Amino acid sequence: MRSGLGLTRYSVSDEIGVGCTTLVSMAVMVSFDLTDGRHFAAGFPHDLFTELRRDSPVYWQEFPADFPGDHDPGFWVLSSHASVQAANRNVELFSSFEGPSLSLLPAMNGTMLVSMDGRDHIRQRRLISAGFTPRMVARLEEQARGWAVAIVERARERGTCDFVQEVAYQLPMHMIADIMGIPAADREWLFGLTSELLQGPEMSTDNRSEAFASMQIQMFDYAQELGRRKRAEPQDDIWTVLSTVEIETDDGERTALGEAELDMFFFLLTIAGSETTRNAVAGGLIALLDHPEQLARLRSDPEVMPTAVDEILRWSSPVAYFARRATGATEIEGVPIAQGDRVTLWYPSANRDETVFDDPFRFDIARTPNRHIAFGGGGPHFCLGANLARREITILFEELLARSTELEILAPPTYSGLTIDNPVLAAVSSLSVRIA
Repeated sequence: MRSGLGLTRYSVSDEIGVGCTTLVSMAVMVSFDLTDGRHFAAGFPHDLFTELRRDSPVYWQEFPADFPGDHDPGFWVLSSHASVQAANRNVELFSSFEGPSLSLLPAMNGTMLVSMDGRDHIRQRRLISAGFTPRMVARLEEQARGWAVAIVERARERGTCDFVQEVAYQLPMHMIADIMGIPAADREWLFGLTSELLQGPEMSTDNRSEAFASMQIQMFDYAQELGRRKRAEPQDDIWTVLSTVEIETDDGERTALGEAELDMFFFLLTIAGSETTRNAVAGGLIALLDHPEQLARLRSDPEVMPTAVDEILRWSSPVAYFARRATGATEIEGVPIAQGDRVTLWYPSANRDETVFDDPFRFDIARTPNRHIAFGGGGPHFCLGANLARREITILFEELLARSTELEILAPPTYSGLTIDNPVLAAVSSLSVRIA
């Protein structure tokens, strides 16, 4: 059943007959308002989700009557590793068409890779993948190393810095800009616009849609001009390839990315490609400095870096949730889900699931196996940029540790106050660090 408080769940069975007496065993009803941003003001609320996994792993959350914007009446919260992974992989039953956010923006439906299903999704993913040739990927690795060295050296020369803005944000920003061939002079403006779009105060007010549309138009105008430039004067970058590439579909027809598709991929790449990697790097540094024995091990044994990166991804889980729409009636962990219900998949909670990870609240850079689902848990929507993100995190920490002897957090981190409409929700927004 649904209620404003949550989902009532029977812990053993609905009824246990004992002689002529019927005993009812019922779990304590849990009640949280996940639409209240205060739960995420100091990072992801793992204590709350530990309780949800234990008492209501499939939880119904209603939107308050006065919650701004257009929304469904409520949404299901999946918090266990098994349910999140299964829903992520079952794209026929859990549609991505309305995008990963809980806000309802019909004009955006089916327009981006993360809001496509079936043939449309397969076609666009194949077109985009065609731009990432082995030669281009090798070039990106070289560029990432060069940027990482320059970024770390600048921070070390200053002595103290806001690690989020001056280190963690810089590498993914420049890598995305390199992929698209964005001139250096345009980068701060473009990615500043991206940050404003994601975190600006307008996003929580009545004019949210108008402000969102205005900033989106600026990004589209820039993307279109960039595409025209690439087609007129092709350059040796991935955006030139994506602007001109054609593939053959399963039906034998030739197809290419249209201008609108390029606009939307540009929009997605500037947001997803920079925001999530930045969150993982910032969260990874906090974890390493909170666990000095792990940092010492990583310094002394560089061979452990691959498992360390996986643990950083599990620990930081840079995206809080993705939303889906149930295309038919189903059941999750014994709870009936109606056709048309909105369902949310909570990755940080799945990555702390006690049934999957031994001692899940222990940060262990040598953890193996590590079945984290920070990149979405498999299936057709597995993160297209997963390998690039891994390399960026690896290279940045390699250079940071090689070029410093002391790292110290000077003040507690602050977190961005994002609303439930933003799937990132809890991101480190500033982190004062001394690097020597």
